[in-house]
Amino acid sequence: MTRRKLVVGNWKMYGLRADLPQVRAIADAAAANPSVDAALCVPFTLIERAVAVAGALTIGAQDCHEADAGPHTGCTSAAMLVEAGARTVIVGHSERRADQHETSQDAWAKAAAARRHGLNVILCCGETEAERDAGRAERVVQAQIEKSVPEDASGDWFTLAYEPRWAIGTGRTPTPDEIASIHAIARAKMRQLVGDAAQGIRILYGGSVTGANAAAILAMDDIDGALVGGASLTAEKFVPIIRAAACN
Repeated sequence: MTRRKLVVGNWKMYGLRADLPQVRAIADAAAANPSVDAALCVPFTLIERAVAVAGALTIGAQDCHEADAGPHTGCTSAAMLVEAGARTVIVGHSERRADQHETSQDAWAKAAAARRHGLNVILCCGETEAERDAGRAERVVQAQIEKSVPEDASGDWFTLAYEPRWAIGTGRTPTPDEIASIHAIARAKMRQLVGDAAQGIRILYGGSVTGANAAAILAMDDIDGALVGGASLTAEKFVPIIRAAACN
């Protein structure tokens, strides 16, 4: 099965109205490379305005609450994201696992909530530096997938993203063999959980992806795209990654 490449930008806690021209420029590049699916997950405050200028570029969110509504101060529900115009949402990102102490069970519940409201889901998994150094990377990733992935996951709404937590924002990138090994393990685990549907599920790599290394990473087996952090904040840095995906 041929899976279309998907390149997703995660703006994290960056992005104001003044940055909307970057969204427009990225949207133009996405339109010029129709063989690639492209998305930007922007702060909640920017979703509606980003949708207004994004054209066919998918606009998404970076998190959602597992409940549909309730007394959860400062949280955002999947229904609110849909109303704002989001079409996809990241759950289980390593920064939320680390900073907000979210668990794989939390990620599962958030993915289920997003699914209930028709959002596509990008679910993250990945090991810390200490876990890799201890030889536990494979077991950690397998356990996260097993506990986080909804049982009805399929390629029409679900994407998995492997992001070694020690490579995010550090400029460090695992070796090609390290990346390929984890992606193969992730694919096998998905096949174990959801059967043949795993072949249609895209698995992205995230962790200091740039225009300089994107082509080599995206050419590897079982890598169906990239989840990009800092390099997605400007068209100058993000567009080369979209173009690299179009060439693979």
